[in-house]
Amino acid sequence: MFNYNPPQWLFLFFFYSFCGWCWETAYVSILKKRFVNRGFMRGPFLPLYGCGGTMMLIVSKPFYDNLLLVYIAGCIGATVLEYLTGVLMETLFKVRYWTYDHKKFNYKGYICLESSLFWGVCTVVFSHFLQLPIEKILLMLPMRFVSIATTVLTALISCDFMIAFKTALELRDVLAYMDRAKEEMRKMQKRLDVLVAFRGEDVREGIGNTVEGIGNRIEGLGAGISNRVEGISNGISSRVEGFSNGISSRIDVLSSSLEKSFSTIREKIMLNPSDYVMGVREEVSELYAKYRIIMDRVTPSPVKNFFEWYKERTIMGNPTMYSEKFKFSLEEVKERVSRRNRHED
Repeated sequence: MFNYNPPQWLFLFFFYSFCGWCWETAYVSILKKRFVNRGFMRGPFLPLYGCGGTMMLIVSKPFYDNLLLVYIAGCIGATVLEYLTGVLMETLFKVRYWTYDHKKFNYKGYICLESSLFWGVCTVVFSHFLQLPIEKILLMLPMRFVSIATTVLTALISCDFMIAFKTALELRDVLAYMDRAKEEMRKMQKRLDVLVAFRGEDVREGIGNTVEGIGNRIEGLGAGISNRVEGISNGISSRVEGFSNGISSRIDVLSSSLEKSFSTIREKIMLNPSDYVMGVREEVSELYAKYRIIMDRVTPSPVKNFFEWYKERTIMGNPTMYSEKFKFSLEEVKERVSRRNRHED
């Protein structure tokens, strides 16, 4: 039972990966009421299911005649596989492609009791019922056909996986850059608040009171609320509801606040240029140039290259993606992709 040669094991791995993709794509597409190309890669394969299928056969083989031991082996084997895969992917990409945080008896969201028990049932059903007709068909296939098919599939899937891996690393870097950009934008906003609040010749004197001055104009710096600005001159207001839910960490909110502040300081300089020393005007120009560089990198041109397309498909195919480290940035990226996808439809 289950005595296959390497090409046959590989063929089964690809077959299970394809079946897993069909199942997950159909399930998620029905829930979302639109087609969702599910998975880490773009081709119709989910390697986790391929690993799971072959693992179930391997762990059940020594205990095949004892259903209880097959069940226990399936529970343990699948749980270990799921945990290691989840930890490895989050370590590499800083993103979780699934989470069981909403389930009872979960461990750090990677695994949960419900899924572990379910994997045990799947192992019994799979090894004692589903695999038997699959094995008959597999053994009927000419070895030459199996060898050629596995060679071609290995080449195609390896390329797909390498591109998906590179794209996931790029997405991680984008999220990290967004977090750094937001921090820089917050610093710019604080500095602009000072420049707007004081006349040019008073700026240097006002620097010593920067913290107090900002405190009088920015509400909610405590508890992570850093960009709710009120009462800046000429009626500019950046009051935004719901900052406690992380909206204060959005690029578009920070950008809107900065644009208004830059507009205000320019108007004040144009109305009373003598009030602002050359050093202040140069600083404003430097801050704006830096701000534009940040925004150009965060919002690339609308002409999408291949990897941008791949990145969007990765996000669309994994709607449950979650990142503890880059929580708000990932949600913002997912929202942008969803909004653009709706617009294209």
